Amino acid sequence: MSKKAVILLSGGLDSITVLALAKKQGFKCHTLSFDYGQRHNAELKAAAQIAADYSVEEHKVINIGLSSIGGSALTDEHIAVPDTAQEGIPVTYVPARNTIFLSFALGWAEVLNAHDIFIGVNAVDYSGYPDCRPEFIKAFQQLANLATKAAVEGEHFAIHTPLISLSKAEIIKLGAELGVDYYRTVSCYSADEQGRACGVCDACRLRKAGFAEAGIADPTRYQKK
Repeated sequence: MSKKAVILLSGGLDSITVLALAKKQGFKCHTLSFDYGQRHNAELKAAAQIAADYSVEEHKVINIGLSSIGGSALTDEHIAVPDTAQEGIPVTYVPARNTIFLSFALGWAEVLNAHDIFIGVNAVDYSGYPDCRPEFIKAFQQLANLATKAAVEGEHFAIHTPLISLSKAEIIKLGAELGVDYYRTVSCYSADEQGRACGVCDACRLRKAGFAEAGIADPTRYQKK
């Protein structure tokens, strides 16, 4: 019998690849997205469509309103999204975002009696975010296996990060092998209501370079300048 898994699904390039991989591995996928006060909801629309395309068991969108604390260009309208590369941790880092997302995923996994959680973090082309590193994932998995009723009763939670050591080009090539259609995905930090990308933010630059390096035509819809 297929095992259940919770998949964090942002609507972007990495998360659709992870979903496709989990499906291929035979998991019954329950997808989870967040309305966290980000600049646009185009990625949430994309995630909902992707969940439908992949016939997931259930798709949830949880509202957590991180805009109430701000501190990121993605959640605070007074902080501009940069259009040039930055040194160090960029202003698009959302404080504690992956910790919060994984905590919700862990809670839902307990309810579902699922012991596998998939997240598309990447430590190669990761924009300098500290919560995309293997050390963080290892620490969260240890927490999951200490702080839950299921773990105390003998179950074990696994946090799957199949993309963590891949470049963006390698992720795109993997997705191509899995038959992923990246046309529907939204990666841009400043996408418009139709999901069209700005082409200049850090996420867009990484995505463009990934398709170029992979030798695969970029299907991204860009805003007209």
